[in-house]
Amino acid sequence: MRSLRVRLFTILLLATGLIWLSAVAWIYLGSKREVEQVLDNRLQEAARMVGSLVGAIGGTGPAGAPGAIPAPMSYERQLSCQIWSLDGRMVARSSGAPERRLTDAPAGFSQREVDGETWRVFTLEDAGKGVRVMVGDRLGLRERLVTDLIMGLVAPALLVVPLLGMLIWASLGRGLRPLRRMARDLAGRDANDMSAIDAGRAPAEVRPLADALNGLFLKVEAARRHEREVTAFAAHELRTPLAGLKLQAQVAMAATDPEVAKAALRQILAAVDRTTRLVRQLLDAARLDAAGDVPPLAEVDVGALVAETVDGMRTPTGVRTQIDPGLRGYRLLADPEGLRLAVRNLHENAVQHMQTGTVAWSVRPDGGGIVVRDEGPGIPEDELPHVTTRFFRGRHKSATGSGLGLAIAEMASRRSGLSLRLRNRTDRSGIEAEIARG
Repeated sequence: MRSLRVRLFTILLLATGLIWLSAVAWIYLGSKREVEQVLDNRLQEAARMVGSLVGAIGGTGPAGAPGAIPAPMSYERQLSCQIWSLDGRMVARSSGAPERRLTDAPAGFSQREVDGETWRVFTLEDAGKGVRVMVGDRLGLRERLVTDLIMGLVAPALLVVPLLGMLIWASLGRGLRPLRRMARDLAGRDANDMSAIDAGRAPAEVRPLADALNGLFLKVEAARRHEREVTAFAAHELRTPLAGLKLQAQVAMAATDPEVAKAALRQILAAVDRTTRLVRQLLDAARLDAAGDVPPLAEVDVGALVAETVDGMRTPTGVRTQIDPGLRGYRLLADPEGLRLAVRNLHENAVQHMQTGTVAWSVRPDGGGIVVRDEGPGIPEDELPHVTTRFFRGRHKSATGSGLGLAIAEMASRRSGLSLRLRNRTDRSGIEAEIARG
């Protein structure tokens, strides 16, 4: 059942029907109990009334035959009466009363089956007059009376059910109108329209849906804006090295001097390196963006990972790498691939901004993470909050940088539940980058 309106209509109708049936059952049981009590009281009153009339009717008819008893009040069709002497002889009976004895009980209430029908009988014994008065009615008549009472309640209810169903259906349609209005609004939108849904007049139950959709629109718009920025940046950044590659290749082909040709080839290699790094960083950033679930974390040998990552990278001649012995065997709970990305980009960022000097890797003094220090120009304090923004290139930008390295390092660290902190060194120029938990 896919229609919310049909589902709610069915639930409400079934719930209403169940409550109605429960009410009918409750009324039936209560009415039956009350009716039985009233009818039992009527039997008692009729028996006492007949007992008071026994002296007036003379006890017996002619020749000892049972005499006829006048019908008590208006109950002749419902009640039957018999008068028996204490020695077991029928004295009189009402018209319609069975000829067999209604009950063998000497006094009080009792039930007995007579001629295939069950009777409820009240017996009144009068020792002074020497008679027993028995007044009874059929239980079937009682059941019919209660049934007629219930049918009098149920019949109108059955006529009201269709009207109730129509009212429920119309009420649901009116209640779901905000959802239909929201659906029409969304269906009529252009694919590029990410404006927020107006939920000002929406019911409280619909507002969370509208708020969630508005939040989704913001995320989609941010993702699309980011995609456009990445595409525009990639197109701009790739255009320059590709044009340089073409130009240097033409120079190399046209050069007659071997030195000029070699210089052009060196420029080609530098442009290829820069383009390769840019493409790799763009792919790394896209992969981190696309990664949804948190990856499984593992104990990573950070010393081995740093040594392996640094050894596979090209380092300028005047720059050397120093790995503190305390880093060997040091383990950190992280995503291995994410930590490798962070280490690679931090190291590349360090060497890109140095002509000479040392890039030093070590364990944080409290053992809670790792630290890398370079001897480059550092970062102006006003730019520190922005350097992990994609494509941000500050005043000390390198000629081969793209503004993605620190952003990728921050994203990769966050994937492992780690934090990247950057600060200028206090002992000399350079940056101190720290990857730690918390």
